[in-house]
Amino acid sequence: METQSIVVLDFGAQYSQLIARRIREQNVFSVVLPCTASLDEIRSYSPIGIVLSGGPSSVYDKDAPAVDQRVFTMGLPMLGICYGLQLMVHALGGRVQAADKREYGHATVNLKTSSGLFHNLPGKLNVWMSHGDKAVELPPGFHETASSPNALAAIENAEKRMWAVQFHPEVHHTHHGTDILRNFALVICGAKPTWTPQHFIDATIASVRQTVGSGRAICALSGGVDSAVAATLVDRAMRNAKHHTRLTCVFVNNGVLRKDEFQKVQQNLRDKLGLHLVAVDATKRFLEKLAGVTDPEMKRKIIGREFIKVFEQEARRIEKKEGKVKWLVQGTLYPDVIESRSVRGPSQIIKSHHNVGGLPEKMKLKLIEPLKELFKDEVRKIGRDLGMPEEILQRQPFPGPGLAVRVVGEVTPERLAILRECDDIVVNEIKDAGLYSKIWQSFAVLLPVMSVGVMGDQRTYAYTCAVRAVHSEDGMTADWVPLPNEVLKTISSRIVNEVKGVNRVVYDITSKPPGTIEWE
Repeated sequence: METQSIVVLDFGAQYSQLIARRIREQNVFSVVLPCTASLDEIRSYSPIGIVLSGGPSSVYDKDAPAVDQRVFTMGLPMLGICYGLQLMVHALGGRVQAADKREYGHATVNLKTSSGLFHNLPGKLNVWMSHGDKAVELPPGFHETASSPNALAAIENAEKRMWAVQFHPEVHHTHHGTDILRNFALVICGAKPTWTPQHFIDATIASVRQTVGSGRAICALSGGVDSAVAATLVDRAMRNAKHHTRLTCVFVNNGVLRKDEFQKVQQNLRDKLGLHLVAVDATKRFLEKLAGVTDPEMKRKIIGREFIKVFEQEARRIEKKEGKVKWLVQGTLYPDVIESRSVRGPSQIIKSHHNVGGLPEKMKLKLIEPLKELFKDEVRKIGRDLGMPEEILQRQPFPGPGLAVRVVGEVTPERLAILRECDDIVVNEIKDAGLYSKIWQSFAVLLPVMSVGVMGDQRTYAYTCAVRAVHSEDGMTADWVPLPNEVLKTISSRIVNEVKGVNRVVYDITSKPPGTIEWE
């Protein structure tokens, strides 16, 4: 566990993790916990400061999310953001009510008095607001430090070490928002900026050694960045002086991998990372279970469940040869967790992720998820400090359910074969254009839509392929990429001419939100 942290208590905001992210950018460890977290759980992270996040509720609602009142008497510096400000006011004796005029979007805030929170900032700030309530009476000892045209924008009680803002400093739309969070973390909380990739590596290796002891583990490898970094990290912890490892990596062909991926991944992970790898071809098993299934959540859960069954079978086989296996290593990341289950307060569940949504309630193996509080770009930094090759680290994200969620509708061997060829063309053309490492994700989707076409004076009736390319910082939000016309033209021409079964190509120009990156 980290020796110091700033704990963010989540009250249901979809992007509470951005607060932790901005604090981590200052090399200070920050973790998001549900607002229902016990005092003991909060203390287990050795907090030197507490942040109360935003949220969609009103503090005077009957079922409004609350926090253990003792959090306010811990004596730690506290920062309330949006709902966090209103909760602080409400809990400490002030009054909150519905605003006459709600504030959503850009707003100008005027600083009224000097405050440690706004140290070295200009007197006027352009910020991002999102609230329908406002504080109308402050608790004893508090005073207003900033105002907007329609509401108070910031308050503090420096004696009780409490600060709060009505706007959102964590989003890019708020100018100087990072400065505000830096002032809170480094100046007010006195955090030391020591949380670096190397620090994380050292702490994780020590933690894994302590947790696993002399036990054996298997790692669920997908071939992507996350599981490769998780495997490399845990492998370092489980190798002895003679370089023998107690970690066996299991790479499963679930039948929905990309073209030639089963062979390429084995080569990369064995030859370039030196991992002890077992490859299992379970194509038949997975495709039989997916036959006739069209619901995307069912697909994800089936694949997650079968993954675990295969791992448990491999664990038993390895046990017979090498000894008892107790642990399963997974490359689960924070966005996987936040979108899969409501573990960070009452936030909306978007979809289950294969790493977390498919796990059975009673699993024989215990989980090690060393990256579960990290974002993708943080994982890449960890990988670089581990000395991993860029070819692996720069690989675009690929969903655990693989092509099963890119074949919209029923997954069949025929439709998978068509999609593999389409996807291969998309990826290779984007690489040839020098754009692959500049794009978060780019891929093809096979739609269950047939349309009429003409090829060589012959009428065709074939599938439609959608092309998707997005920019993103961490997978939580995304904008579609305006690919150059020439690249799109080449992709479309090649798919229609080279892939039998497709006669139409469309380009997806939907951002997240309102869409998701994957179609299913």
